[in-house]
Amino acid sequence: MARTGAQAVIEVLLQEGVEIVFGYPGGAVLPLYHALADSPIKHILVRHEQSAVHAASGYARASGKVGVCFATSGPGATNLVTGIATAYMDSIPVVVITGQVPTSMVGTDAFQEVDVTGITMPITKHNYLVKDVAELPRIVKEAFYIARTGRPGPVLIDLPRDVALSLCEEPIPSKVEIRGYKPTYKGHPGQIRALADLLLKSERPIIFVGGGVIASGAEDLLLKVAETLQAPVATTLPGLGAFPEDHPLSLGMVGLHGKPYANHAVMECDVLFGIGVRFDDRVTGALEKFAPQAKIAHVDIDPAEIGKNVRVDLPLVGDARTVLADLLPLLKPVKREAWLKRIKQLQEEFPLTYGRGGGDVRPQWVIQRLGEMTRGRAIITTDVGQHQMWAALYYGFTRPRTFISSCGLGTMGYGFPAAIGAKLARPEEMVWVITGDGSFQMGMAELGTAMEHELPIKILLFNNQSLAMVRQLQHFYYEAKYTAVHFHGNPDFVRLAEAYGAVGLRVTRQEEVIPALKEAMDNGRLTLIECLISEEEMVYPMVPVGAALNEMILPQD
Repeated sequence: MARTGAQAVIEVLLQEGVEIVFGYPGGAVLPLYHALADSPIKHILVRHEQSAVHAASGYARASGKVGVCFATSGPGATNLVTGIATAYMDSIPVVVITGQVPTSMVGTDAFQEVDVTGITMPITKHNYLVKDVAELPRIVKEAFYIARTGRPGPVLIDLPRDVALSLCEEPIPSKVEIRGYKPTYKGHPGQIRALADLLLKSERPIIFVGGGVIASGAEDLLLKVAETLQAPVATTLPGLGAFPEDHPLSLGMVGLHGKPYANHAVMECDVLFGIGVRFDDRVTGALEKFAPQAKIAHVDIDPAEIGKNVRVDLPLVGDARTVLADLLPLLKPVKREAWLKRIKQLQEEFPLTYGRGGGDVRPQWVIQRLGEMTRGRAIITTDVGQHQMWAALYYGFTRPRTFISSCGLGTMGYGFPAAIGAKLARPEEMVWVITGDGSFQMGMAELGTAMEHELPIKILLFNNQSLAMVRQLQHFYYEAKYTAVHFHGNPDFVRLAEAYGAVGLRVTRQEEVIPALKEAMDNGRLTLIECLISEEEMVYPMVPVGAALNEMILPQD
């Protein structure tokens, strides 16, 4: 039974079914890498530690499993911080293991020492500084349990080098019992009956779903509930894919850049049934004006989210899948001809359009063609900016776990490493990165990682030589004074792709779009398509600061 602490860590990883770890080695974490070398676990050497967390996040989101990454102490650990916060904001199960200086040197400002548990305490679900090797098997086992249960999230283990090298005789615990940590999965029966009654009596209900539906695997039950109630379904950004957008009851995304008719429908509904959503500011617009005619029912596994941002008339703590399974038998088929007719009127009166543009290649049109060619079934990862919103509005997601993006934190540089994780998790799926020239340059070194592992990821890069979402904000809120948003030293992205051994394509005219997309889909290679677009392009609709959801700025034809 005696083995080093590092070997005990690998034992637990194997027991937890870990097949892939993303990371970047350094002195303090070398005992773990030494043990890893003798295991069947595949290690993916990224080009920057931040990419290790993003890749683990993409792996978790595509697979539904816990993603794992390693980094060394000091700068290795601090380079993980943004990725950890990204996973925390989007409730992604990730276990992060960092090396640390020996316990005798902790607190002495030793070389490459930093208080990573102190730094990450606000952005992890839980974290540990391991001081006793005998506790290590339990701690690693607990980390996986905490990361994936209840509301998922990142857990960090800081492992001092001497602890990793010490002999460990403790067995791996067969089960995890954590005092004070008992997530509520089963909803209160009385509240579920009240919810059923509320939904059946409503005349204009909307079901509003977020990432919690995907995390709990409740998509099939959601579809049955929506069809039984004949209730339209709207989603948040992380909820895309929870309900197929080609379904007649789909409204698509609601919020700051939501679909116009979806925003109007929320403002007219009499019951808003939120499942696994946070009701954050990007969704609600002005809180005092949000869904003014609606009674709000809110189901969430995290009780802290219920009532945090919006008034809630019917709170219900529980897992989305469990609650919907208990709700469904209490429902009966309902006809809502008048409400569905009104929804159709809203779709005709407030369609999703993108108006005039300054260039020949329209990014919205390109993404629509990509959606048609992939039938809305490819895994799409995005960075953050205008392209993220265009992807959310125009692709047409039809399956869960196919939209992977930094939604809560809004992290540029997320899309490409997340795509690497997603492709490794689901190698049979086509994976596309939709990105911009600003975001891609924060993660483009991972072209080397993708080439090393022969990952035929497809990259659709919109190049407007600017930080165009920031430029859009300056246009509307800062007198169109465009400060520090233009790139005057962008690389030749096609030649950059070719330098790594990938395929590089450039699109400058609309008629080149479909041939380029087809070539990328058919060539079986890592491929970058650079689309040159105008910096004048805007994301519409747009809800101004302080406005209600139905007070949108719409494109002018």
